[in-house]
Amino acid sequence: MNSATNLSAIEAIVIGASAGGVEALLNILGPLREGFALPIIVVLHLPDERRSQLADVFARRVAMPVLEACDKTAVEAGTLYFAAPGYHLSVERDRSFSLSLEPRVHHSRPAIDYLFESAADAYGTGLAAVLLTGANRDGARGLAQVKQRGGITIVQDPQEAQVATMPQAALDMHRPDHILSVRGIGRLLVEMERIAC
Repeated sequence: MNSATNLSAIEAIVIGASAGGVEALLNILGPLREGFALPIIVVLHLPDERRSQLADVFARRVAMPVLEACDKTAVEAGTLYFAAPGYHLSVERDRSFSLSLEPRVHHSRPAIDYLFESAADAYGTGLAAVLLTGANRDGARGLAQVKQRGGITIVQDPQEAQVATMPQAALDMHRPDHILSVRGIGRLLVEMERIAC
């Protein structure tokens, strides 16, 4: 299950987080080396009334290029993308982004489920999905879909999460491939990229 063979197929990483997520993400992404080659696509629940500062905050702390995902642009290797506030973010089968104003899911737009489910369809076995700390159930269904399509699923250990609701909801729904601390998740991403590239 955790063999190098299925890590070698990874083409993209998607991450979902809510309450407590900024800190968890900085801990995971901060140590990644310059030249990290896989794309990482993140949905982090935020209030949507303002322009997101996420890309700016992370650009100063992460060695890879950081962008807000734009409609119809292609997913580029080695780039960290954040979903724009107020829009659902999905990945099309041609590996480009699509932004939409569909109704909220779990009171959220962007919703983690939206990203995870679309990326599972686009990447299949080439996807790794990570669900972090958060105060609602968003992401659990999407993670189950990633698993169904043969991707790798990773959940932050609820006991370590700042808010355990989201990781616990995922664990109630399916058995992920990995349940790890933030530090362990960071190490696994490094390992994935090393094997895949």
